[in-house]
Amino acid sequence: MLKQEITLDNLSNQQKDIVHKVTSQQRLSIEEGIELFNFDLGVLGILASEINKNKNKNQQKVFFNKNFHIEPTNICIYDCKFCSYHRKINQEGSWEYSLDDILKTAESYKDKDITEVHIVGGVHPHRDLHYYGEMIRKIKDILPEIHVKAFTAVELDFMIKKAHVSLEEGLKKLKEYGLDSIPGGGAEIFEPEIRKQVCHEKSTAEQWLTIHETAHKVGLPSNATMLYGHLESKKHRIEHLDQLRSLQDKTKGFNTFIPLKFKKANNPLSYIGEVNTLEDLKTFAVSRIYLDNFDHIKAYWPMLGKDVSQITLSFGVDDIDGTIDDSTKIYSMAGAKDQKPTMTTDELIKLIKEAGKIPVERDTVYNTIKEY
Repeated sequence: MLKQEITLDNLSNQQKDIVHKVTSQQRLSIEEGIELFNFDLGVLGILASEINKNKNKNQQKVFFNKNFHIEPTNICIYDCKFCSYHRKINQEGSWEYSLDDILKTAESYKDKDITEVHIVGGVHPHRDLHYYGEMIRKIKDILPEIHVKAFTAVELDFMIKKAHVSLEEGLKKLKEYGLDSIPGGGAEIFEPEIRKQVCHEKSTAEQWLTIHETAHKVGLPSNATMLYGHLESKKHRIEHLDQLRSLQDKTKGFNTFIPLKFKKANNPLSYIGEVNTLEDLKTFAVSRIYLDNFDHIKAYWPMLGKDVSQITLSFGVDDIDGTIDDSTKIYSMAGAKDQKPTMTTDELIKLIKEAGKIPVERDTVYNTIKEY
């Protein structure tokens, strides 16, 4: 169907076999996934775009939503080497919003056209699931129709243990409080030796996967992520994707996959620098090709920047996140280009249309709200 668009003469025999498998909708092995990184970027773009088109039923849709973030605190018990965000109690630059502060933020969106609040922050040493559960409940008292997507697996691991309940019981309790889904943060990179070097204190890869599997079991869908561009190799990236693909086979509970680029400012891994845009685009395209059971791949524009995010729409990406409304500091503190991340609906629509795509406003679980 698209082999004529790819110059097969320039490919190795292994790469030709991979193109055949992809165009025949056959699953790639880990070895074949690693080889994808040796492909020409243009070939990857063609393959990823074809998969994206098939997932979208031959329509070039790109999704976005209307959302805002709440980051209750950046106080964190962990000291991840890639993180520019975390602080200790009373350390300069730390914040710890009161419940009243957070509810005032929620109040400010009472009459706005917003469908999702995204709540993540540091792993605070004194707050358990009941504290955060009450926060969710009171936010929903103010915004009863809002979808609450909250707490990375690392946050959940700590707050549930602190409440002295089992993982399944804790997730069910948070669901009763009003939690609707969970984001994908905290996955970082699953490979144990690299994980030890970049985030040795936090929940293990096995714990992250177990938390998401249990969330899916109790009816909480989630997102998945991977932090790339630091100490990991291409092999580590594919092994990470492979574990996500295996869990998705089992639960079908992931909404989307989000590659997250390591940003170098103000953290102990700054000496590494950052990978270039070519590597960004390859990582997005490879993710789209390898994760055959994920319906959506998201480019988180506050991290990549608006321009690069727009380009990813030609490399398998079909979601560009949301309006954000200057309500997150996680990537701006790490040196992201957009220091005040916000886009209006009109700006998002324009960005998507300029890429030759169809803008579609969605809810958190990808139900269509409006097609533009």
